[in-house]
Amino acid sequence: MKCTAVINAGVCGFETSAAADSADDQMVTLTIESDCERITRLGEALNGKPIDGYEEIAAGFGGAVLSAARETLSGCCAGCAVPAGIFKALQVAARVALPREVKIALSGE
Repeated sequence: MKCTAVINAGVCGFETSAAADSADDQMVTLTIESDCERITRLGEALNGKPIDGYEEIAAGFGGAVLSAARETLSGCCAGCAVPAGIFKALQVAARVALPREVKIALSGE
């Protein structure tokens, strides 16, 4: 299955596109493009490398996507929504999650 996530990270104004593709519903290949220099480095660490979707879920925060995010996004906002969006796209491509919109709505008083 193929899944594309378009992620608008927030106040930084950067947009990221994360395409996840799996021919066998398990091994997923990512293609990540972003206006953000740090997310571009994350994409370079993940792009084109097959990731086992089942192992990624079992590994939780120790999986390939979130481990690469910790390594490449140092100095970046710890609350960046992009790694979560990439992870969700991977789940959909491996058919372990349904393609539903994820939304974070913030307001201040």
